[in-house]
Amino acid sequence: MCDVCGDAQHEPQVSRRGFLKTGALAALLPWSVSATIAAIAASPPAPGVSPPPNSISPADALKRLMEGNARYAANMPNERDFSSGRAARVQGQYPIASILGCADSRVAPEFAFDQGPGDLFVLRVAGNIVNPDMLASLEYGAEFLGVPLVMVLGHTGCGAVDAAIKVLKSKVVLPGHLPELITAIKPAVIAAEQTQTGNLQDNAATENVRRQVARLKRSPSIVQKLYVDKKIDIVGGMYDLATGKVALV
Repeated sequence: MCDVCGDAQHEPQVSRRGFLKTGALAALLPWSVSATIAAIAASPPAPGVSPPPNSISPADALKRLMEGNARYAANMPNERDFSSGRAARVQGQYPIASILGCADSRVAPEFAFDQGPGDLFVLRVAGNIVNPDMLASLEYGAEFLGVPLVMVLGHTGCGAVDAAIKVLKSKVVLPGHLPELITAIKPAVIAAEQTQTGNLQDNAATENVRRQVARLKRSPSIVQKLYVDKKIDIVGGMYDLATGKVALV
């Protein structure tokens, strides 16, 4: 079984090759650059220096997200001056959560969670799937930015999930690289077909979120280690296009 897409029929070498490529690139970095980055990531705040703004617990980070979503859904977002703090942000970023979300133009995490510039480390790909590039980015956020929370965010009416359903049910042949994307989603559709109630598309999207969360928790990586060590948490959410509300799954 592929560690990245979860498909029993998918070639496992794909994810392994991706990780080998990442390792090879890291090996090409000058030793001083790699050592400096590692030292920065590992060093605790100096005595008398305040911890970074995102030095909060995963539970507190999730609380901030859900409170922000409640404001957004109620059409009562915090008023912000988006130019304020721009100069300070040049010096660094301190996001409270990494969001692995769908590329759907209707789902903007910063708005959905009513967060300001620099508050979220956002990765977006159709179908909110975990692949080597997404995983590497999540590792960067957790290891070097100190992000305490990772959320996989799916949504109702997901086009990528709908495409996977059509491929399975109607044998639709997709062009370009789309079949590679759909391969990662098909297992969730197959599992959701066993559900007796609800809409297949939304059930499959929810199941896909659960599977991507499980993949992050079990795939050998920096993210998994930090999760096992209880330094970060990994959760799933479903955004309702009609209401704007996010439900944890």
